[in-house]
Amino acid sequence: MVTLDDTDALLRFGTTEPRPAVTALRAGSLTAELVDGALRAIRWRDREVLRGIAYVVRDRDWGTVAPVLHDVVIAQDAAGFRVDFAATCAGAGGAILRTRASLSGRPDGTLTFMVEAVPDRDFETNRCGFCVLHPIVDVAGRAVSIEHVDGSLVDTCFPDAIAPWQPFKNMRAISHEVSAGLRATCRMEGDTFEMEDQRNWSDASFKTYVRPLALPWPYRLPGGVVQRQAVTLTIAEHIAEHAAMASSSVADPVTALHLGPVQGRMPRIGLVMTPDEAEAVLRQADRLREVGPQVLLFSFDPTAGHGAAALDRFAAIRALLPTAEAVLECVLPGEGESAGELREAAALLRRSGLSLDAVTVSPAADRRSTPPGSAWPACPPLATVYAAAREAFPGLRIGGGMVSYFTELNRKRPPVEGLDFVTHCTCPIVHAADDESVMQSLEALPFIVRSARTIMGAKPYRIGPATIGMRQNPYGSRTFDNPDGLRRPMTHDDPRQRGLFAAAWTIGYAAETAEAGLDVLTPGALTGAFGLVGPGHDDRAVHPVFHAVKGLAALAGAERLGCRSTRPDRVLGVAARRNGCDTLWVANITEAPQRMRVPPKFTALMAIDHVSWPIAARGETPAAVTLEAQDLVLQPYGIARIET
Repeated sequence: MVTLDDTDALLRFGTTEPRPAVTALRAGSLTAELVDGALRAIRWRDREVLRGIAYVVRDRDWGTVAPVLHDVVIAQDAAGFRVDFAATCAGAGGAILRTRASLSGRPDGTLTFMVEAVPDRDFETNRCGFCVLHPIVDVAGRAVSIEHVDGSLVDTCFPDAIAPWQPFKNMRAISHEVSAGLRATCRMEGDTFEMEDQRNWSDASFKTYVRPLALPWPYRLPGGVVQRQAVTLTIAEHIAEHAAMASSSVADPVTALHLGPVQGRMPRIGLVMTPDEAEAVLRQADRLREVGPQVLLFSFDPTAGHGAAALDRFAAIRALLPTAEAVLECVLPGEGESAGELREAAALLRRSGLSLDAVTVSPAADRRSTPPGSAWPACPPLATVYAAAREAFPGLRIGGGMVSYFTELNRKRPPVEGLDFVTHCTCPIVHAADDESVMQSLEALPFIVRSARTIMGAKPYRIGPATIGMRQNPYGSRTFDNPDGLRRPMTHDDPRQRGLFAAAWTIGYAAETAEAGLDVLTPGALTGAFGLVGPGHDDRAVHPVFHAVKGLAALAGAERLGCRSTRPDRVLGVAARRNGCDTLWVANITEAPQRMRVPPKFTALMAIDHVSWPIAARGETPAAVTLEAQDLVLQPYGIARIET
């Protein structure tokens, strides 16, 4: 892992928080990484078998209780590796959970991970135990064998379209073909396991976890009682098929981007506006015009105290960009009849003078998650809500879906025939917030947009806000504060929004959702935690993501070209054509420099990276340079505009 000084760390990640140490483990052809007591990147002959195995403790808001490790002993030799450690987790009311873990790997492909846990008193938790993550690329839709706790075997498939509920329950073991001639079996002991499709939350994994969600939560682990769990992975390889294939394959150090024919139009770009950030937006009026979003999404939530004053501030912002589409995202409190609440909102709107083009409506109850086994909250039928919105806002386009995440859209599918467009948000830090997991969430986006299209058909499709930070928490009582700028799940203010990381993630997001033919993509806000620019009256500095969003906005409506990366785990790109000129935006989504082969006929390059940042930080576009060769090096988390 690269070690960075504070300046480089702030530029890349927006924080100087040290990244966790990574220990490489090897037992013959079996490799893995040990990070904070968890295993990730479990591979056989460099082929990913499992994305991770971790012993996880969740609090009553589904927040992760971070373990404090001690007495860590790591041994590696020709016979394999062994790791032993102890850890403590602090729970509610001062309760402490103490664990002892032992994991080992052998050259024959056997990996074991065992944990004993005992609380010093009753310990409240929503989940305590192992989570096993299977990757999704080359796994979704493929055959899998499930052994249930009663010993029965079922041959089935991993879901291709994202499963709204658990695809597999009452599990004891799961076996799948990793590739031709390579099969992996994962056996779980100590409790009953089930699987959820984490692509719902844009995680790039299928997660097998302990304790069925149909059982009550939170629950209590009794004080002084030892809990034991174990996971064993075994690998079976047919040498003639897999080993020969693996030994003959050589990873190409150069990533190539291949352009295809026109495949529709580039989406319009939106920015979300909240009452709390309205004054800051007005102070940054020049920056707003410079970005030039085609859509302004005004967030209006009476349950948060929004009223006439909020609409007045929105009207002032609307005047800055009168040609942009203005959309009111209206949350219905659900305290009375929907029609009455919508008429009240419409009356406030008329008095404010805010001119709108569309309204997105959503009952407040639908911002809450309804996990398996939970009772659905009281909520008026969505068809009734949409009809009432048309009556209250005559002449305006009506949108619906979810102002929360795809998960909720997938579990409560709206009657789209009553809508002019369908929308949902995404957030990659619901379950994990390390750099690798957040960037890997881009892998889930093609599955999300394909699954969403099965719900909405050909209706205009809008995504956003699509931000790293968590807009609101459907799974707990709150988002978590983050005053120290840490990589933390379920926080509103993720520091990477201010670094190169967010710029690369945003270009990657546009690339991985391109096939959906989005009408609008809203990748954040102008100011605040999801912002493109810095805070303050006189602060003219911008974040790297400013240039990414500005670049995408400039391509809105242009013909979109097919764009395929030979290594989408390294470099992603999106391409467009306007007036006979082609533009390609690319992003290095890794922390290492990446060599990239530029398609023929591209001649000019403008890069945003640690080299050009002194100029780009002022909002200025660095000068383009002439490409003298078709190979170039993209710096870590750097983005670039390449033109013909």
